[in-house]
Amino acid sequence: MTNDSPRRSEPAPARRTAPLGAAFWNLWTSSALSNLADGVLKVVLPLVALRFTDSPTLIAGVTFALTIPWLLCALPAGALADRLDRRRVMLGANLVRALLLTALALGLALDLGSIWLLYAVALGVGVTETLYDTSAQSILPQLVDRDRLPRANGRLHTAELTANQFLGPPLGGLLVAVGAAVSFTAPAALWLVAVGALWLVRGRFRVGRETRTSMRADIVEGLRFLVRHRVLRSFAVMVGVSNFGTSAAFTVLVLFAVGPGSPMGLSEPAYGLLMTTVAAGSVVGALCAGRVEDLLGRAWSLRVSVLTFGLLVGVPAVTADPVLVAAGFFVGGLGIAVWNVITVSLRQRVTPDALLGRVNSGYRLLAWGTMPLGAAAGGLIAQFLGLTWVFAIMGALCLGLLAGLVRMDDATLAAAERGADASR
Repeated sequence: MTNDSPRRSEPAPARRTAPLGAAFWNLWTSSALSNLADGVLKVVLPLVALRFTDSPTLIAGVTFALTIPWLLCALPAGALADRLDRRRVMLGANLVRALLLTALALGLALDLGSIWLLYAVALGVGVTETLYDTSAQSILPQLVDRDRLPRANGRLHTAELTANQFLGPPLGGLLVAVGAAVSFTAPAALWLVAVGALWLVRGRFRVGRETRTSMRADIVEGLRFLVRHRVLRSFAVMVGVSNFGTSAAFTVLVLFAVGPGSPMGLSEPAYGLLMTTVAAGSVVGALCAGRVEDLLGRAWSLRVSVLTFGLLVGVPAVTADPVLVAAGFFVGGLGIAVWNVITVSLRQRVTPDALLGRVNSGYRLLAWGTMPLGAAAGGLIAQFLGLTWVFAIMGALCLGLLAGLVRMDDATLAAAERGADASR
């Protein structure tokens, strides 16, 4: 189901301020609940893992298992998002995630828990996440007009960040303090409620296809579009490098922050609160992204964002003071939100609907497929060189992304959008 094209006589400001619609807000509610579950889980998994091991390599293995599906399953997930009803894919993915965590909670309650059980469930959740996230990002242009995508993405991104990073982490820290089994039951319940909200979005969200093709041909077509599009290809590579560094740093952050023998010496609930500072910055960034773009232009907004990536990852290399680390996390979160609102809106504008799932998955293969590699690198560097070196190396790596933005100006981005409009 797609919205009717706007009438040519309708002025642009009216389109930008038109209501986003009930279907969008149902999607918004479902996405907020799903991301709240994600935010709880990403804190709960490493904290529960600490009860089975204190090895940096084994702790990093939890994040590796959760993110490796983006490297292995992203492309098939994109092809399925363009073949199947995207809403139904999202419903099925959330149901499976809820069942996996329910099974894990039962295992822990029966004293059957182990680091290997955490790995298995994290891997399963990661596979379903590739299906859910790819379909969720691809369905949005079917719900709102492309002129309203920046506003819709800003609203959606704010809700996702608030739930995933602002509310989820402290809630996860508190739930772990109550009990490991309870901490996994809560996100399972949230995913089930999210299913109910998404069920209210009516209509068919399967893209029409004129000819039958193989999965392989579909994947190749999406990758070809991405590889040939210089702007999208460049952004995908840059996000991949950034996520490599961020994943490496945050994989071992729990060892740097939690426990009486750690440099920061935080409790489990305090660790959850620390993680909310990234979210607080992200919420501010998502709400202000349009104003930042108007003030600086898209190209300079992206360059400033890259500077904040380096601060986010690198600040623990120079201080263990919780206030200073939290400040760095806040500024880094702000930059992440501005980057995401600008680049996601651009990607949705320049990509045809029929290719959006595959292009999103190819983009995320490059952008998110580096996360398990970063997690492995972070664990190994921490094991052999020490925790501080992880933050120092990855902070420098993120700052190096500025080189990729030297020739990326506002005219280049506008030309990419004009080319997409002309081809429709």
